[in-house]
Order: sequence, then C-alpha cells, then structure tokens
Amino acid sequence: MRFAADVSVPWRVPLVVLAFASLLLGIDAGLRRLGWSIPAAGLAAMHGPLMASGFFGTVISLERAVALRRRWAYAAPLLSGLATVAAVATAPLAVAAAFATAGSAVMVAASASVYRRQRELFTLTLALGAAAWLAGNLVWLAAQPIYAAAPWWIAFLVLTIAGERLELSRLMPPSPRAKRVFAALAALLLGGVAVAMLVRPAGTVALGAALVGLAAWLMRQDVARRTVRTRGLTRFIAVCLLSGYVWLALSGVTMLASGGLGFGGFGYDAALHAVLLGFVFAMVFGHAPIILPAVLRVAVPYSPWFYVPLALLHGSLVVRLAGDWMGSPEWRAWGGALNGVALLAFMAATIGAVVRGLMARGTKPVRGAHAAPGGGTRSE
Repeated sequence: MRFAADVSVPWRVPLVVLAFASLLLGIDAGLRRLGWSIPAAGLAAMHGPLMASGFFGTVISLERAVALRRRWAYAAPLLSGLATVAAVATAPLAVAAAFATAGSAVMVAASASVYRRQRELFTLTLALGAAAWLAGNLVWLAAQPIYAAAPWWIAFLVLTIAGERLELSRLMPPSPRAKRVFAALAALLLGGVAVAMLVRPAGTVALGAALVGLAAWLMRQDVARRTVRTRGLTRFIAVCLLSGYVWLALSGVTMLASGGLGFGGFGYDAALHAVLLGFVFAMVFGHAPIILPAVLRVAVPYSPWFYVPLALLHGSLVVRLAGDWMGSPEWRAWGGALNGVALLAFMAATIGAVVRGLMARGTKPVRGAHAAPGGGTRSE
C-alpha cells in the first residue's frame, strides 16, 4: 500500500503553535493549583492533561510523524492539540480526553510502524512509551482521577526519553549485558505502573525503583559523560542531560522514601515534579535546538543565554521541593511560580534564537539536523 508523502513545513507550524499554547495554559493551570490568581483561563483541573498530552504528547508525536514521513501520522499531534482546544472551549472534559486518546492511539500505530521497519530495543522502548501514553489517556477518558493516570504519563515520558538516548548512544554502544539491564528496568517500570492500578503503594514503589535504576543506567551509559567536556551547544546539551538524570533519580528516591506515589500532598508533588519538571524539561531544554531544526527547518543558533532558563529551572525546583519537604505551602507556591518563570524564559530564549537564525541565514532549510528513524533527531 502506497502512503501519501510527508507534509510540508508550513503545515507543521500550527501544530507547534498548539503545543506551545498548551504549555502556556498548563503553566497557568499549575499556578492556579498552587493558589496564585492569574488573569487568564481558569483550567486548574486540567494542569496534568495540558502538560502530558497537550504539550508533551503533541511535541513528541509531531517529532515521530516527521521521522516516519507519513501524512496519517500527523493526526496524532493534531488530535492531541485539539484536546487543548476542546478544554479551552469549555467542552465536556470527556471530549478533550477523547481527542487525546485518539491522538495517542495514532502515535501507537506510528511507533509500531517504526518498530516493524527497525526491530531494535530502542524502537520497542519508544513504542512502549507511546502505549503508556494511550493507557494514561484511557484512564483519563474513563473519568478516573488524574493521579491514577499520572504514573502512565510518567512512563510515557521516561520511556520515550530513555529510548531516544539509547538510540543516540552509538558513540558509546551499550554492551549486550547493559541492554538486558535496560530492558529489565523498562519492564519493572511498566510492571510497577500496571500494578499501581490495583495496589497503588506497591506499584509505585516499583516505579520509584525503576526510575532510580534508569537514572543510574543513563548516567553510566550516556555519551553526555564525554561531551560535557566539550564546548558550545554540545556541552549545553550534555549539562541538560546529566542534570536531568539527577532529578530522575531524586524522583525515584522520593517515591521509595515515602512508600510510593501517594494520592496527593507534598510527597506526591515532590516526586511528580522532580521527574516531570526536573528530568523531562531538562531534556526539552537540551534538545530544542536540535528538534526545532528537524521539525520546522529553522536554525536555532546556540547562545550562552540558554543556561539562564536551565539554572532557573533547577533553582526553582530546589525551592519547590524544599517547600514539599518542609511542609510549607508558601515555599512550594513560590517555587511553582519560579518554575513558570523558567519555562517562559525557555520559550523566550528559543524564540530569540530562531529569530537570530532567520536573520542570519534567511529561511533556507537547516541541514545540520534531521529526523532519526526511531523518532528522535540527530545532529551531525
């Protein structure tokens, strides 16, 4: 069967706009949950879905569609982006959940197509991550509490990032034994999340153990241990990666120390945001200068100012988690506000870099980065 060709860059732009609109709304919703009065849309209850599906789901599925080069795969980011539109339009939450679920189902199909082309551990990991996103959205669609879907969304993001790092480890290829350890940790993570649906404390303790193990594995195997000694963008990416692995381990340790990922409260906030803010957004900050050229064909020239949002991210998380550990709502609220500032600073730095790139090079395609087969990107 012959599929249509890839879509052109102008058709991808609205999908990127939907993703970043979801991020802005997610920041607003998160601040409202912490008690801040923001003169914008009141979507406090949608903070988790806006970030997990509206932003991350749209960005990751768009990247996967670019790599697959099939028009039908773009239905995934479109549908997940429409989930945000439905939420803003005050449609019933089931409508937004249905859009997100449909989008994740398309990404599962796209990831399965990639795996059939290239049967490797990293493509299997990416496909399992997509399946975890679908599972979390199904939990949300079933009108279950957001905290019930959260472990699945954690699995989606952690497995996606780990799979992409495994793919890009070609300069320091893991040994067969190291790959078996990776597979065992991924199985422990998914098993823990599945068990958590029935016995939450036991399942999320296993999830915490898997996060600690994956952090140690990535810290040991990732080429970032070498590239951090270089300069410029390569070093910045390595700093993002290595610092993100620290937050991943800290999230797992928090789950283990508190007896699992609870149903709310300070321990829940600390564990959740250590992985979803500290780990995942450190990866986003580091990979944005590679992903945007691959998706939009625009240059994102490196600037030392990229370190400012990264420092704000880590510093604000220290404040937030200190508030969690001290049981201080005030510290947690101020840390959350600074989290929002860090994400806005990241958006401003990225837009500024794109503008500089357009001014310096016009609108010619960027040839230094391209989509990799598994859905990641490569920079030569």
